[in-house]
Amino acid sequence: MARRDTPEINAGSMADIAFLLLIFFLVTTTMNVDSGISKKLSEKPPPDYKPPIIKEKNIFEVNINRNNDLLVEGEEMKVEDLKEAAIKFIDNGGGIGKPGEDGTPGTACDYCEGERSESSSDHPNKAIISVQSDRGTEYGAYIKVQNELLKAYTVLRNRLSKQRYGMLYTDLEKRYKDSRGSDKEEFKKKVEDIKTSFPQIISDAEPTSAN
Repeated sequence: MARRDTPEINAGSMADIAFLLLIFFLVTTTMNVDSGISKKLSEKPPPDYKPPIIKEKNIFEVNINRNNDLLVEGEEMKVEDLKEAAIKFIDNGGGIGKPGEDGTPGTACDYCEGERSESSSDHPNKAIISVQSDRGTEYGAYIKVQNELLKAYTVLRNRLSKQRYGMLYTDLEKRYKDSRGSDKEEFKKKVEDIKTSFPQIISDAEPTSAN
C-alpha cells in the first residue's frame, strides 16, 4: 500500500496572517489615558531660605475632602462656582503689589476691576491660591478643581490682553509660538507682560489623612 504524504502547513503564510492581525488590533484598540494638568514645579529653596510673611487675606483657601466636597474659605461651594470666586479674589486689587525685581517699589493694580476690598487680596502678584486635598480625594475631583482655577487665570489674562494688545491672551500665545524672528521677540514681550500682570500662583498643600 502506498504511503500517503502528510500535507505541510505553510508557516510563512501563518506568520503573515498573525502579523496582520497584530497590526489590526493595534490600530483598532483604544486605551484609557489618564488626564492631567501640566504644571511647572517650583525649585527647591536654599537651606537658608526664609519664607516671607504672607497676610491671611492674600491666601484663597480651597479644600477638597475625602467625599470630594469642595470648601472655599471654609464654606461649601459647587465646583462650577469656583472660577468666578477665584476671579473675584485675584482681581480684587485692594492694596499694593510686590516690589519689582529691580527694587522698584510696589504699586497699586491699575488694571484690576475688582471690588478693591481691604479684606481680600492686595494685588494679583500677591494673590495665592492654596489647594489642599485629602488622601481619599478622587483624582478626577482634584483635576476638576484645578481646571476651574486655571480657567479663572485665562479669563483675566484674556481680558487684559484684549485691552492692551487687541487680542485674547490665548491667541497671543499662539501667535508667539507660530512667529519667527523679530516678530517672535515682540510677541514674547507681550506674553510675558500679561503673565507678569496676572501670575499664576497656585500652591498645592500637603494632603490631609483619609483616616
